[in-house]
Amino acid sequence: MKKQHEKEKLQRGLDNRHIQLIALGGAIGVGLFYGSSSTIQTAGPSILISYLVGGLVIFTIMRALGEMAVDEPVSGSFSSYANRYLGPFAGYLTGWTYWFMWVVVGMAELTVVGVYVNYWFPDIPQWVSALVALVLISMINIANVKAFGEFEFWFALIKVVAIIGMILVGLGIILFGIGNGGNPIGFDNLWVHGGFVPNGVSGILMSLVLVMFSFGGVELVGITAGEAKNPQKSIPSAINNVVWRILIFYIAALGIMMVLYPWNEIGTNGSPFVLIFDKIGIPGAAHIINFVVLTAALSAFNSGLFSTGRMLYNLSLQNNGPKYFGKLNRYGTPRRGILFSSSILLLAVFLNYIVPEKVFIYISSIATVAVITSWTIILITQLKFRQSKTKDEVNKLAFKMPLHPISTYLALAFLALVIVLMAFIEGMRIALVVAPIWFLILYVGYRMKKKNSVESSSENENVG
Repeated sequence: MKKQHEKEKLQRGLDNRHIQLIALGGAIGVGLFYGSSSTIQTAGPSILISYLVGGLVIFTIMRALGEMAVDEPVSGSFSSYANRYLGPFAGYLTGWTYWFMWVVVGMAELTVVGVYVNYWFPDIPQWVSALVALVLISMINIANVKAFGEFEFWFALIKVVAIIGMILVGLGIILFGIGNGGNPIGFDNLWVHGGFVPNGVSGILMSLVLVMFSFGGVELVGITAGEAKNPQKSIPSAINNVVWRILIFYIAALGIMMVLYPWNEIGTNGSPFVLIFDKIGIPGAAHIINFVVLTAALSAFNSGLFSTGRMLYNLSLQNNGPKYFGKLNRYGTPRRGILFSSSILLLAVFLNYIVPEKVFIYISSIATVAVITSWTIILITQLKFRQSKTKDEVNKLAFKMPLHPISTYLALAFLALVIVLMAFIEGMRIALVVAPIWFLILYVGYRMKKKNSVESSSENENVG
C-alpha cells in the first residue's frame, strides 16, 4: 500500500524565489501598516521586546514544522502530519480549523479591499470591489500553482519595498535630519515619555497576544512544501530567514516609528507610514501607502485561498473530508476545494453587510485561537514525529529542530500563556468561549463521520 504522501499529484511549480516571498508575505500582514498603532499603545517602546520574544517562539514553531516538511514534503502539511502521528481526529480538527480560519480571514480581507478601493473611487460600492477581488484571485489560484506563486511574489515584494523604504527614510530623518531642517532627531523618544516600559511588565504580557496574532500566516511556507520544486533546499532557507525578517520588518519598522513620534501619539494623526513619507515631501504619500495596503490585503487573501484549497484536498486524502475535494484539474490544482471556499466567501461578502459588526468580530475571534491551535499541534506532532524515529533515522534528518525537546516544551508553555492572557483582553475573551464550541462541533461531526463509515463498511461486507 502506498503511503499517503506518495499518492499526491500536485504539481511542483514553486521556485525558491516564490517560497522565499511566500514565507515573507506570510510574516508581514496589513496590521503592520495600519494596525501597529494599537499594538504600540499596549506596551509602548517595550513592544520591541514582545516582538523579539514572539519572534523566537515563531522560529521554534517553524523549525518544528520544517523538520517534518523537509522529511515529508506534502501539501496538507501539519494536518497531514497530525493525522499520521497523532491520529485521525487530530488531522480532522487541524485541517478543518485551519480551513475555517482562512475563510474568516478571507472575509475580513475582502471587506478591507472594498474600503481601500473606496479611498480612490468612493462611488464604487464596496461589495463590487470585493466581488471583483474574489473572482480575480479565484481564477489565479485555479490556473496553476505557478500563477499563484508569481502573483504572491509580486504582492509580497511591494510590501517589502515599502517597509525597506520607510526604514531608510526614517533613518535619514533620525541620523541626518532629512526633512527636519537638517536637525537629526536622535533616539530620545524611546525613553522620555514614561520610560522604555511605560505600562510595566503587564503591558509587555498583554501585547504578546497581539504580537503572536500578527504572525499568523507564517506557517504557510509548510503548506507550499508539497508543490515546491526543491523542498529540501527552499523550505530550510525560508524558515531560517524568519528571524531576521522579523527583526528587520517588525522591530526596525516599529522602532523607527517610535523614535520619530512619541509612542503615545502614534495613530492619532493617521498612518505612521504616511506621516513618515509626508515628512520628507514625497508627493501622494497617502496614495502610495493605500496602494501598498491594498496589495497586502490581496496578498493575504491570495495566500488564504491557496491554503483552503490545499487543506480540503488533503482532508479528502485522509478520509477526513468529502471525496469530492480529492480530485485535481488538468493543471494539478485542487479546483473543487478552491471554488467551494470561494462560494463560502461569496456568501460572506453579502453577509458582511447585513450581520451586525459585533457578530462579525465574534466570529473572527476564533481565528486567533485557530492559529494558536495549529501552532500547538505542530509542536506536539513534532514530538511524536521524533519518537517514531530510530536513533539512526534521527541522525539522518536533514533539518533538525534545535535544542529538541526543550525548545518544543518552552514554545508550548509560551502558547499556553498566550491563551491565558486572552482571558484578560476584552476583545479576545469571546474567542475562549467560541473556540470550545467550534471544537465540540468538529468532534460531533467526526464521530458521526466515523459511525457512518463503520455502518457503510458493514453493509458492504453483508452484500459481499
